Amino acid sequence: MVNESVDVAIIGAGPGGYSTALRAAELGKRVALIERDSTLGGTCLNRGCIPSKALITATRSIQTVRFARQLGVNASVDDIDFSVLRGYRRRIVDTMVKGLTGLVAARGITVYHGAASLEPDHTVHVVPSPGLDHVEIVTQAQTPRPVSRDESIAAHDVVIATGSTPRQIPGAPFSGGLIDSTQALAMDQFPARAVIVGAGAVAVEFASMWNAAGCKVTLLIRKDSVLSHGDRRSAVTVTRELKRQGVAIIDHAHVTGVETGVNLGATVHYTREDDGAQDPGGERTVYGEVVLAAVGRSPLTGDGWFDAAGIRKTASGLVQVDAWGRTNVDGVWALGDITPGPALAHRAFEQGITIAETIAGLDPPAVDMDTIPHVIFSTPEVASVGMTIDAAQADGAISNVRETVYPMLANSRVLMEGSTGSMSIISGERADDPGTQTVVGVHIVSEHASELIAEAEQIVGNRIPLRKAARLIHPHPTFSEAFGEALLKADGRPLHTR
Repeated sequence: MVNESVDVAIIGAGPGGYSTALRAAELGKRVALIERDSTLGGTCLNRGCIPSKALITATRSIQTVRFARQLGVNASVDDIDFSVLRGYRRRIVDTMVKGLTGLVAARGITVYHGAASLEPDHTVHVVPSPGLDHVEIVTQAQTPRPVSRDESIAAHDVVIATGSTPRQIPGAPFSGGLIDSTQALAMDQFPARAVIVGAGAVAVEFASMWNAAGCKVTLLIRKDSVLSHGDRRSAVTVTRELKRQGVAIIDHAHVTGVETGVNLGATVHYTREDDGAQDPGGERTVYGEVVLAAVGRSPLTGDGWFDAAGIRKTASGLVQVDAWGRTNVDGVWALGDITPGPALAHRAFEQGITIAETIAGLDPPAVDMDTIPHVIFSTPEVASVGMTIDAAQADGAISNVRETVYPMLANSRVLMEGSTGSMSIISGERADDPGTQTVVGVHIVSEHASELIAEAEQIVGNRIPLRKAARLIHPHPTFSEAFGEALLKADGRPLHTR
């Protein structure tokens, strides 16, 4: 029996799910948002982006104090009060969750806390989450109402945003000292010695954060640099900086097993390759109080109802969608970590807005993956948007590809911060606009790169010609001035660089 009928039912209240709900409700749709957890926000808000950046903010304070000595400011870090730090992290998360909950209620969205599945008749069935005996309903009054029975929701459109979970190292399930990112963020104090397996954003951010807090970090990576799937120059720069800061990086490493016994900690067994040939030294080991497996995330699409509903997936379990989020099943949409593309909260935001507007008949533009910025909150930060030099050169629709490199130490504010880094601007002539150099990619390794990349996103996404992008001068002296100077250099008019 159907208990409620809505225009849009959304399974999952992470960034993709709640952005869809907020925009659809804004457009006058009646929306039901179903979340298995007791709070809204998904992994990003509760167990990922927000708590990790709160801790990164704290550890950067330690680095600031250390750098202050070089400026004649005699300050020191005596110790870390982990109870206060834990309270700070929880307070940030709680504040954000309460704000989101209030916003959802203000838009008139009905929230169901329970485990959802899509039935063949296009209804959404909600049962109690594991460990609970009832489904909880929260309406605009924000007063939770427990429902002892199952709920069935009829919806014209169903949006699936079930998210992802940390991937295990093959043959090494999480247990004891072998932990995932969620467990790492929940630790009451930083480890003294840690091993991180992985080379992506999560691995690099934890390596920077723990190292800044005084932890002895060993990073095991499979290739010769971290972030090897992105811009090559950025990858080499941040790898060098991590080493300079004291992170031990073991490259070309292949983990063969992780030993976790009754004692604290874990031992990683690995082999190394040298120029493609197996290292004759054989198997090696490295020990850590904790071993963080940061080898990616797996989409939460394994429940049987995905197949029962006829939803088409890739071999890796990702839901196949078009650029507007449509699946192969009429009236069923998907977004976020369960769809092909970068697992980024802000990509899910754009997907959610696009899906809601498409459902409402507004004909929004398709989501363009080349305009989704990538940011890693390491020290220094890494940010990029658009094409790498290799991708641009391989694209038959772009000719006369150029790469302009700007050294961040040429910027006065970067110099004052005692930092370093680089910026690369990729430009070329598009087939539909021959003779005009256009910025097609920007890659930054620098303090505040996460803030600088927003301007680059506008230039790349709106296909602004290089000459126009370089025309407006940036305020002096600022970090943003570095981007303006890089644009001038790319346009053949360098000011403070050669």
